[in-house]
Amino acid sequence: MLKRQPAPREGLALGLVLALLAALPVLVAVHPQQADYAAHLARYHVMLHGADSAFLARYYDFRWALTGNLGVDLLMVPLGTLLGVERASWLIALLLPPFTGLAIISVEWTLRRKVGPGALLALTLVWSPAKLMGFANFCLALAPALFAFALWVRLEGKGWRAPLFILIGAVVWLCHSAGWGVLGVMVFGYEWHRSKGWRAGLRTWPLWLPFAITAATLQGASGNGYGDSVLAYKLSIWLKALADHHQGLDMLSVIAIVAVIAIAWRAGKLDGRLGWAALFVALLSLVLPRHFGGGDLADLRLVPVGLLLGCLAIDLKAPRWVLYLAPVLFLARLAVTSVAWHEESAQLQSALAGLEQIPEGARVAGAVALDPGQWGSHALAHAPSYATVYRDALVNSHFAIAGVHMLRLRVAAEGFTGPSQTIMAKRGETIDLAAFAPARRADYLWYFGTNPVSALPPGAQVLHRTPASLLLKLGPPQPRPAQSTGS
Repeated sequence: MLKRQPAPREGLALGLVLALLAALPVLVAVHPQQADYAAHLARYHVMLHGADSAFLARYYDFRWALTGNLGVDLLMVPLGTLLGVERASWLIALLLPPFTGLAIISVEWTLRRKVGPGALLALTLVWSPAKLMGFANFCLALAPALFAFALWVRLEGKGWRAPLFILIGAVVWLCHSAGWGVLGVMVFGYEWHRSKGWRAGLRTWPLWLPFAITAATLQGASGNGYGDSVLAYKLSIWLKALADHHQGLDMLSVIAIVAVIAIAWRAGKLDGRLGWAALFVALLSLVLPRHFGGGDLADLRLVPVGLLLGCLAIDLKAPRWVLYLAPVLFLARLAVTSVAWHEESAQLQSALAGLEQIPEGARVAGAVALDPGQWGSHALAHAPSYATVYRDALVNSHFAIAGVHMLRLRVAAEGFTGPSQTIMAKRGETIDLAAFAPARRADYLWYFGTNPVSALPPGAQVLHRTPASLLLKLGPPQPRPAQSTGS
């Protein structure tokens, strides 16, 4: 039985079940353990309730802007109003992984009318660093981009495909411009495989509408660049293409996936309809700057996409045992992530209990110790932002840079610009909170990290302590020493 080829619908059923199973890490966590999650949650809170709170109105301003980075923000308007900010955001986080998995299965079924080992291996890329870091709008855009590509293939020869994709391209761009870019590369790669000529680029014209808006957005953005040690950095984003909680398993996963794609290419089993797109996205990850269009890690998020498309390009008729072996990496990684998220969410819940001891509208200086050598993402990088969600507090850990983000700080919030919460410290290194500058303007100091604290600000009172957090009520500002006038 294991040596026989499975029926097409057997692979389809297996793929659908695995795609739905991708939601497991969020399902077992009260608070999704994504690095940017708390900061996004705070933005949604201000977006929906900024006019209802005198404190939020005093500290924050939210201004809508037409950009290619609005996916979850737009969804949160109806869902957040109906369910509340936390429930709606958790629900979106729960649905995004299976949504992406179903999109992968949709592409495979559309191209070949079966779900083979390549598509099941591609599910391993659903939980990429972009997902773990909490790049919510990009992750939301990727799934519609895959669905849209499947529709592009399905509607081949239909006269109404072009006008329909003018709208579809604009919708994907609204979710996130990088997702729109991936869609464009997939369509171009598909058409290039068919014609091998310059007309392949012209056939993507229905997706061109957002070009003018994107160009205008990039003109206003600052900070585009590659950063330092470009070659070392580019190598690292490929080595960390699946960086999560277990370095050995993560690196093994990348090596195995690259090896399988290479073997399929050598054996002539790589379908050019997606193989070219996989190559183009991989090359883009090498030439694209790290800082692009006002965002960070623009190239990092493309590496798993290139590997995903490479897996989807594998067109292999294989016996049943190969089909059921293909998702082993996906299942192993899913189990590791789910266990870690369950434990980390419980630890965060313990830390959040301390917020009951601070008043609404408090000024909270967040301090988060981050190890620059840590393998995976820093799940607590923006954890202090929960103080805004629960207490309408002024916090220094939000994405609120003028000219880049829709959330902005008012004059009353001067000195609370993120990422001032970050304290770079190696594991075990002591932290001197007495010298933490943002605390000078705050009423409370909320520290996250397992590094030992060597000193507290003068007059600080411990309100709540957990193994990975410390909440302090700060004393009155200390008078500055008088300056000598000389003789």
